[in-house]
Amino acid sequence: MKPHFELTLPVSPADHAIGPAHAQVTIVEYGDFECPNCRQGAPVVQLLVKQFGDRLRFVYRHFPLEEVHPHALNAAEAAEAAAGQGKFWPMHHLLYEHQHALKANNLRSYARELELDMARFDYEMKDTVYLQRVREHQKGGTDSGVRATPTFFLDGKIADVSFGAKSLFDAVERALAK
Repeated sequence: MKPHFELTLPVSPADHAIGPAHAQVTIVEYGDFECPNCRQGAPVVQLLVKQFGDRLRFVYRHFPLEEVHPHALNAAEAAEAAAGQGKFWPMHHLLYEHQHALKANNLRSYARELELDMARFDYEMKDTVYLQRVREHQKGGTDSGVRATPTFFLDGKIADVSFGAKSLFDAVERALAK
């Protein structure tokens, strides 16, 4: 299938989102918890969310680049296991904060820190309960033209952030001005 460079998987209530569904602008990020550029982008996204408030909705989707980031897939599954217990965003922040330490024992440590039900977490990780969800995110990203992380979509269209964070802020401001 030829990539569209448009979001092929529509945002749904099942997505991890910050901001209201009725926000004027929606940003979808395809990210990888082991990607240094994604880690650098995480505070930028927090600034965007803070600056634009309820006018912006931010959605995070997994796109682990397993060939270059050997721990990214397990980290994505750990984030989903945390989401199953209502703690996706706290786990998201911990994973980026401790990007250098994403081995299984580290993921368990973060789950304990977030006071997750450890028996459930261990079971879900061992049984790869959330692998299919991560693979669905990856397929949606690939079908939409994602080749690297982070990749951002602004209101369904791929956003060029090659000129840095300011270009994403400027794009959101232009979209809000419409």
